[in-house]
Amino acid sequence: MFGLVDSRPTQAALRFFKERRVNVTFVDLRRKPIAAGELRRFVERLGAAAVLDTEGRRYKDLGLGYMRLDPDEIAARLLSDNALLRLPLVRLGNAFTAGPSDATWKAWLAAEPK
Repeated sequence: MFGLVDSRPTQAALRFFKERRVNVTFVDLRRKPIAAGELRRFVERLGAAAVLDTEGRRYKDLGLGYMRLDPDEIAARLLSDNALLRLPLVRLGNAFTAGPSDATWKAWLAAEPK
């Protein structure tokens, strides 16, 4: 899981998994930025627009809502500025989510062999 310690959605995701006694490897993006290859996997699976936080303050401050960006440009901006990521980014094997996705996480946990 990738996120920020002080991000409400990230805190909610950590709590979700902790309540279900699931061990999570958490990476704080303030301490260690996401690797280019890891971000590329999220973008390939979900699409660049799904990983971009269009409701966030940084998105609005940069005026990205008025620009037409192709997926490669979005990916480059996401890599250079972690504040544009929709958090938390969660990966379980080959399954990926960006942002709060309780229903998806529940489905993942229900499908996992015990």
